[in-house]
Amino acid sequence: MSEPITSEELLAQEQELVFGAFTHDDAWTLGSLLVELARERDLPVAVDIRRGDQQLFHHARPGTSPDNDSWVERKNNVVRRFGHSSLLIGQRHRDRGTTFEESSGLPRETYAAHGGAFPITVAGAGVIGTVTVSGLPQVEDHKLVVEALRTMLSRQSRPPA
Repeated sequence: MSEPITSEELLAQEQELVFGAFTHDDAWTLGSLLVELARERDLPVAVDIRRGDQQLFHHARPGTSPDNDSWVERKNNVVRRFGHSSLLIGQRHRDRGTTFEESSGLPRETYAAHGGAFPITVAGAGVIGTVTVSGLPQVEDHKLVVEALRTMLSRQSRPPA
């Protein structure tokens, strides 16, 4: 069982994981990195990356189903509406002793404040898209996305050899 992640930790991740720019090729790189991690660990996940309304990357690993695509959509909708990770939005409601579903009044078939969708943020531009994983327990979906973002950003910040 994973250690719980606090709202403060989740917000700090969002503040840390900011790109200088994010291109279509970056979406391919990030998506490919997530798929590589999932293959190495034999994880049954769907991976989705969007910039605004445009889907730039999608891959479904063995063991996923159309339900995972529905979860991707619903988690993405939370990030798009609130500008924060789907796990953070859900955790903020839990911190107040309620649930997103109970207190938001938003339809369950459209929104899911469960971990796995993370904002793609560009310095000076704000949230420009989403990266989402679906197929694992929600905290594990979230952690996989954060791991891939950290890896990609650390590679971008290294000077060329």
